[in-house]
Amino acid sequence: MPDYELLVFDWDGTLVDSVARIVESVRVAADVCGLQQLDEAPIRGIIGLGLPEAIATLYPESADGQMIERFRTIYAEHYVALEAEPTALFPGVADGLEALRAAGYRLAVATGKSRRGLQRVLAGRGWDSYFEITRCADETASKPDPLMLREILEYCSVSPQRALMIGDSSFDLQMARHAGMDSVAVGYGAQSLQCLQAFEPRWAIMSFAELLDWLLPVGPALTEVGVYGG
Repeated sequence: MPDYELLVFDWDGTLVDSVARIVESVRVAADVCGLQQLDEAPIRGIIGLGLPEAIATLYPESADGQMIERFRTIYAEHYVALEAEPTALFPGVADGLEALRAAGYRLAVATGKSRRGLQRVLAGRGWDSYFEITRCADETASKPDPLMLREILEYCSVSPQRALMIGDSSFDLQMARHAGMDSVAVGYGAQSLQCLQAFEPRWAIMSFAELLDWLLPVGPALTEVGVYGG
């Protein structure tokens, strides 16, 4: 079993199956702003960045401050409307996080979402104080800058060698590398494992259950929280 104390999770595409909604919201905002419609691949490729950085990456020739703010507003309104039906967690995430906590791991979140957006979804799940600390792109530097991870490590008084970043984008893995942390590449989210392997993650998974298999000892604790349907 690997020797980590703190597990830092990305949100969209890692814990929550929200990639399709992000793609739809980007396309709606682009249409209202009179911007070119893009294929799905480049939109998936910016998931993980803060929204202003994502917009500037997708539309560099049009990305002045006024356009970015308009795009952000339309994107947020559409995404919140979709969230009237809360986005589902990936299979095994809810019970898996409980199993990790029961095993003594400390949990945190590092996300490209805004603070307002993350707090809304955490409150909706009753998870306001579930994670020891959460950091969002609009209150610190956007990924792949390692600042949000360094802030998490400082808050938790944990060394980089004792922490693990789990994420589905190249920005997550680059951020971890810049912070001196190991990472896990998540292949069921926004980007493919083939793309993520270039950043030399410590482990790669195609389901949340594979992360549990790697991090947890086999024993009664797993079945007690129902990870495998026990």
